[in-house]
Amino acid sequence: MKKKVLIVGAGGFIGGFIAEESLRRGYETYCGVRATTSRRFLTDERLHFVTLDFDDAPSLATSLRGALPEGEKWDWIVYNLGATKCTNFLDFNRINYGYLRSFVDALEEAGMMPERLLYMSSLSALGPGDEKNYTPLTADTVPDPNTRYGLSKIKAETMLASRPEVPWIVFRPTGVYGPHEQDYLMMVKCIDRHFDFGVGMKKQMLTFIYVEDLARAVFDALERAPIHKAYIISEPRAYTQEEFRAIVAELLGRKFVVPVRLPLWCAKVVSDVAERIGRVRMKPSTLNSDKFKIMKQRNWACDIAESVKAFGFSPRVDLRTGMTEVIRSWREASRKGGGKC
Repeated sequence: MKKKVLIVGAGGFIGGFIAEESLRRGYETYCGVRATTSRRFLTDERLHFVTLDFDDAPSLATSLRGALPEGEKWDWIVYNLGATKCTNFLDFNRINYGYLRSFVDALEEAGMMPERLLYMSSLSALGPGDEKNYTPLTADTVPDPNTRYGLSKIKAETMLASRPEVPWIVFRPTGVYGPHEQDYLMMVKCIDRHFDFGVGMKKQMLTFIYVEDLARAVFDALERAPIHKAYIISEPRAYTQEEFRAIVAELLGRKFVVPVRLPLWCAKVVSDVAERIGRVRMKPSTLNSDKFKIMKQRNWACDIAESVKAFGFSPRVDLRTGMTEVIRSWREASRKGGGKC
């Protein structure tokens, strides 16, 4: 019998690609979504949907039981739900930690603990790396997050680690990009307008993972990675801001791009102001104090040896190839009048 897979948080950028990869591998695929979740990227008729209300924790077990015939359960669960931007920073804790805890409790109450549960965390859970010698972050790096987002992620990881009955696997991906993602697309659009904005004067090493490589890694790990371990997911090399700019500019056909570097103090002021405006408008701002700390971090270099050893992780898409697809998708959407790829 083919595996039953539940993807919680399937409606987002990454979730749609995970669902697509699950179908491609022939799994019976269920998408855990909220009633208000967009299904823009979940249109395949083979998908099954489970509506979950995380703000009503007692209802979760009932919803899970009702999604499958009595006595059945999902073989694997991918927990991809999370918030990356919040107006009220207490929401990071409520969503990234509290929702996961409620979901795990509901699985136990319903008697539906899977064979494996993969939790999508973040490289931000580790905090700043070595910014003097640029030593890569590794699976053995002691977490020391310096953002509210990173703290909520490591808190969720710690909760899983405290419950040995949960067969968890943790992924800590670096910056995820691809069609439909908007933050990196903003950088592409700036370079297309002949400007490349950066923060700080000191060298910064950036890492990336193409979304399809991440989706493939999810199922490679579910199929064969040891449980109760955390894995870094990244392309195996790092790029300087200058290398990123050169690749994107070449793909866009922009021969002249002006690099604009904001001093850290200036970027902090801009981020603080943007955050306050977001609070007034009750809408999360792309620039905020958390985002400033992420932009300020100089070393995002990663060592993926543990992932390679555990489940043969081998990204297929380098930054040039991935950005080619991002730009193609954006231009196609622009021609159709949508603007969003």
